[in-house]
Amino acid sequence: MHLLGTLTAGWRGDLLALFAGALLPLAFAPFHLFPLAVIAPGLLYLTGLDTSPKRGFRRGWLFGLGMFGVGVSWVYVAIHVFGEASILLAGFLTGLFVALLSLFPALLGYTVARFYAQRTLAVKLLLIFPAAWVLFEWLRGWVLSGFPWLNLGYSQISAPLAGLAPILGVYGVSWAVALSAGLLLYTITASNPRRWRALAVLVLLWSGSALLTPIAWTQPHDKPLRVSLIQGNIPQEIKWQPEQRRRTLDLYAQLTAQRWGDDLIVWPEAAITMFYHEVADNYLAQLAATARRHNTDLILGISVEDPDTGSYYNSMMSLGHGEGFYFKQHLVPFGDYVPYADWLRGLIKFFDLPMSGYSPGPPNQPLLQAAGHKIASTICYEDAFGEEVIRQLPEASVLVNLTNNAWYGDSFAPPQHLQMSRMRALETGRPLLRATTNGISAIVDHQGKITAASPQFKTYVLSGTMQPMQGVTPYVRWGNLPVLLGLVLIAVSVPFYNRSARVVMS
Repeated sequence: MHLLGTLTAGWRGDLLALFAGALLPLAFAPFHLFPLAVIAPGLLYLTGLDTSPKRGFRRGWLFGLGMFGVGVSWVYVAIHVFGEASILLAGFLTGLFVALLSLFPALLGYTVARFYAQRTLAVKLLLIFPAAWVLFEWLRGWVLSGFPWLNLGYSQISAPLAGLAPILGVYGVSWAVALSAGLLLYTITASNPRRWRALAVLVLLWSGSALLTPIAWTQPHDKPLRVSLIQGNIPQEIKWQPEQRRRTLDLYAQLTAQRWGDDLIVWPEAAITMFYHEVADNYLAQLAATARRHNTDLILGISVEDPDTGSYYNSMMSLGHGEGFYFKQHLVPFGDYVPYADWLRGLIKFFDLPMSGYSPGPPNQPLLQAAGHKIASTICYEDAFGEEVIRQLPEASVLVNLTNNAWYGDSFAPPQHLQMSRMRALETGRPLLRATTNGISAIVDHQGKITAASPQFKTYVLSGTMQPMQGVTPYVRWGNLPVLLGLVLIAVSVPFYNRSARVVMS
């Protein structure tokens, strides 16, 4: 303990918090060093033991600077490269974004130091820190439309703790990771025999979760489908130029012609860079007729304008044996729409990106149908919100996500987003088709495993088979409610429990 106290004293503790935060993104894709998701929070816990609320806030904020400064650095690419902001302005806006996100771990550090200062080591490490971590993760996924990137649970998609995902969802997995951090630190700092009890609980948590992995929560529904995902790889810089429109239509038609006869073909978000009414009577009508002749259904991304109001929607539609639309509901700030547009538009080009004035689609939309199955539809980062995906279940037997990762170039964003998409498949027990503009497109099975994936930055047709599934996982049935209620109960009850020393490990 003396050595640990030396490491966390004064500026050393501040530096350790910053380092721990910068370490955490390595637990996620594309690095997949999932044990770091346990180690990094454990280091933050260490810097927050026996400290003042002010210092707890500062160290949490420094942790956030490292975490988000490394983990979501790709925001800079969108602002500078495609938004054409200067290096200094893009750096300032990215830094401001990171600094604001860092307030969440800062408030975590403050809360633990302010309201739980007198709790025992066991209670802090095994109850308070894990509960507070996940509650602030959930809060970050809700405030100002939500940004659930780098939630601890996503790092475990290929690790033993993933076995909890169909039961408790990503927040339940996050709690297991945060608890593991506390157990590991308690094993190091506590006296015998308590440290061995903590180690035994840690081993039991991980081995028990691994034993849950083979459980079949859902069942095959009908026969496997032959599917193809079309990745046009049209550069973002020219995608919306009027002279590119015809070439885009021809490219997707030519790539699709290679796979007529498949059960389902999927194009990415905004594959067609014209409004639906501009191509409905010619291009789409011909495409639908060809699809029906080959007994193929097609799902594609397109914008739809309401002729009465002038509002337009980021949409996906099905063609072939049935025609239907899904209008994106959870819009991306500065991507799908510009907050405070009257003030911000015109200041810099980033606030005037093409098609950045979408309106949200209505709730409770009818499910798309394609290849004889109902589809749970998401566009872009809508699939980062598990509680929204499960609203379309259990009726849907397939998940389909259309996205455009071209905004973020060769950064961490595409593999991180794919990792989150895989979690949705695992939580729901449904296969996922993920079609992107320039990669990574993927076919994911109902256990969250990638069965086929495309290379990035190539025009590519990704083909394979997919087994639709039916049934209900515990997470589909109950959502995030059990985990959140349990964690709130911990957070509220511990301060009023005088015998806290005997709650855990005593």
